[in-house]
Amino acid sequence: QVQLVESGGGLVQAGGSLRLSCAASGRTFSGYAMGWFRQAPGKERDFVAAISWSGVSTDYADSVKGRFTISRDNAKNAGYLQMNSLKPEDTAVYYCAANPSSVRRTTVGYKYWGQGTQVTVSS
Repeated sequence: QVQLVESGGGLVQAGGSLRLSCAASGRTFSGYAMGWFRQAPGKERDFVAAISWSGVSTDYADSVKGRFTISRDNAKNAGYLQMNSLKPEDTAVYYCAANPSSVRRTTVGYKYWGQGTQVTVSS
């Protein structure tokens, strides 16, 4: 069992930055690939970024490529999502998730999920 807790969300103006954190506890976090997803009101949960257990492989949604950076620190059992040049369309609840396999873009296979953190970008 892996417990995930996100933090770092908030209200920011367009063009600003936020850094989300995902704190893991329970089983060894380093054995899991990690993903970030987001869900806006009335919409499906969408893929944002993912990183392999080693941190070597990463993947990004086209909508955030070049603006967001995913990273992890296995020694601290933590993952991060640095978000720069934020846009109003980035407004959503952001979730981190862990899966025991490889980097993937779909929610299928992600076994553990956090409770989410709200990110609101004002225009």
